[in-house]
Formats: sequence, C-alpha cells, structure tokens
Amino acid sequence: MLAAVLLDDGVDAAEFIYPYYRLIEAGFDVDVVAVRTGEFSSKNKLILRADTTVEEALLKKYQVLVVPGGYAPDRLRRSQKVLELVAQVYEHGGRIAAICHGPQVLISAGIVTNKKITGFLSIKDDIINAGADYTGLAVESDERIVTATDVKALPEFMSTLLSGLEEA
Repeated sequence: MLAAVLLDDGVDAAEFIYPYYRLIEAGFDVDVVAVRTGEFSSKNKLILRADTTVEEALLKKYQVLVVPGGYAPDRLRRSQKVLELVAQVYEHGGRIAAICHGPQVLISAGIVTNKKITGFLSIKDDIINAGADYTGLAVESDERIVTATDVKALPEFMSTLLSGLEEA
C-alpha cells in the first residue's frame, strides 16, 4: 500500500509527523511529497525532508494522500501539479485526508463540492464558498475525504482515515 504526505515550509510539525508514522505503522510505504526534494522548515522550526517530487508522485497510484495544516496549505495550493495530484488520487479511488488549513488544498483541487467538510474555524467561509457543507466537527468523513479541525483531533482523524484500510 502506498501513501503520500504533502510537505512545504510552514507545515505544522505534529500534523505532518503524526500521520506519517501512523501510516507507516499501518503498513504503508509513505512518500513525503513536495514541489522539490530536500529540507523544509515547519512552523515549529523543525527541519523535515521531502523525498519525492510532485512530478514523481503523479506517476504513482496512492491509496492515501494526507494534507497537513499550518501555513503550508497556502503554499501547496499555489502549485497546479499539487492540485493535479490531489484530484488524481481522489479520482482513482484513493482517500484524501486534510487537517486544520489542509482543506484549502482540497478546495483548490475542486473536490469538496457537496461534501461534508470540517477544518480550522478561520477557513469556514472558504469551505462554504467552495460548495461544501461545513460541519465544524472535530473530524468529518464523507465518502473518501476525511477532514479535521486541529492537532487535538489527530488520533480520531487517523483512526477514521485508516478504518478499513489496514485490512486491505
């Protein structure tokens, strides 16, 4: 099983690290995907490393793609290739997970219309204006999209995302 976790400068370190290791624990091979390989600085000042470019990721078939929050989603959503990757994973039956500001990337990828979505309160209007139903719940799941509000929701977020996948 193959998963991707997106990375850019300003990512929330916990929202990156927790899903990364939970996916490995669940038996996934995990690619850390960014617009370029190399080092990135989290908003918490930790240095994290991307091992796969978006161009390389577009050639793979991921079962799961995670968009961590922090300030990184604002950078990630500016890359057309990142948006193509998110849409591609979703269109090919993969699960998409986004936490905190991560749903901004899903909005820009055009996959939230008519879906139940949650996220950090400050992007509530963005979610609604994108045609989604903002629920405000700590964790929301609609078809193959799992979203969460913040770092406190990480355990439920990952349990929801992995539900049914670990046996696949």
